[in-house]
Amino acid sequence: MPGTGVGDPHQEHQPWKGVALMKIGIIGAGNIGGNLTRRLTGLGHDVSVANSRGPHTLTALAEETGATPVEVRDAARDADLVVVTVPLKAVPDLPAGLFDGAADGVAVIDTGNYYPQQRDGKIAAIEDEGLTESGWTARQIGHTVVKAFNGTYAQDILDRPRPAGAPDRMALPVAGDDEAAKRVVRALIDELGFDTVDAGSLADSWRQQPGTPVYGLQEGTDAVTKALAEASPERSADFRA
Repeated sequence: MPGTGVGDPHQEHQPWKGVALMKIGIIGAGNIGGNLTRRLTGLGHDVSVANSRGPHTLTALAEETGATPVEVRDAARDADLVVVTVPLKAVPDLPAGLFDGAADGVAVIDTGNYYPQQRDGKIAAIEDEGLTESGWTARQIGHTVVKAFNGTYAQDILDRPRPAGAPDRMALPVAGDDEAAKRVVRALIDELGFDTVDAGSLADSWRQQPGTPVYGLQEGTDAVTKALAEASPERSADFRA
């Protein structure tokens, strides 16, 4: 499923011209979190990374990338952008006031997916109330989020970056309510080597949830735009409890 895969980093050692370097916190050091750590440190960003098991378990990743391992409660401190990439069932366990020490206007990326049968169990607000997965996450953490990377194969973060205008450049859908945060996230994804398609608000983000046509799609902007338009709000049986 998207969100899986590991591999050797293809790191750029100079930031892209004109892109402001940021302080970035990554909460979750699994496949997506680990590969974003590899790419973002390679681009010159100041990255702190945390997981539920503690900084001592992140020594190898820190040595490989130059990222700073921290406790989860410290991952957002002074951060311009935070990536929350933990299993959905773990979101309520994140520390209260997580973003209190973040930079003003911090952008928060949610990469999460709801896998009720495979991992998360039933979340009533999603299934019974119809709340989108990222809408639920935003409610839990007390901060609006930008939904991105949730349908991206982790290995593609390393293997599929392409220059702007390349015919085989992949596009990723991005949804969110905070337009300023969405611009930051889309610029970062462009820096990483991918196009983006504005998928609308968090209320619209069901269009990129698991089981939709765009989920796992490894295509360009036209195909991603078409897939978002063809999505059905009916949650597929594989992604219901």
